[in-house]
Amino acid sequence: MWSLGIVGLGSALGGMVRYLVGGAIQRLVETTFPLGTLIVNITGSFLIGIILRFSLDTTAITPDVRAFLTIGFCGGYTTFSTFSWETVRLLEDGDYGRASLYLALSFGLSIGATALGIVAAKELLALHRAG
Repeated sequence: MWSLGIVGLGSALGGMVRYLVGGAIQRLVETTFPLGTLIVNITGSFLIGIILRFSLDTTAITPDVRAFLTIGFCGGYTTFSTFSWETVRLLEDGDYGRASLYLALSFGLSIGATALGIVAAKELLALHRAG
């Protein structure tokens, strides 16, 4: 039950941060393009990349903390279901160009951000082991 509770807490926190970050970005750029969701998905992908690579290669992060951060926080923070809805809405509106751009950016940049997170974690691990 402990693990379920910490995942739930992480998910709640991630969802609140998603609401704040995504909304702030969307208000800042004043566009109908779902940039807030896109940024949340990219940063969430980066976070899960760095957290998992670092935590799986060191004992500095316990399995419970890893579950809190990845399944909980990142799971609550990233918005793939929102991304799916927004893509379908763009398609239903006949906005095929923006839907295609959104799909390409979401997939390409999120995968790239995950890879960048892994590289960053490897650098952190090297510093951790050297220190």
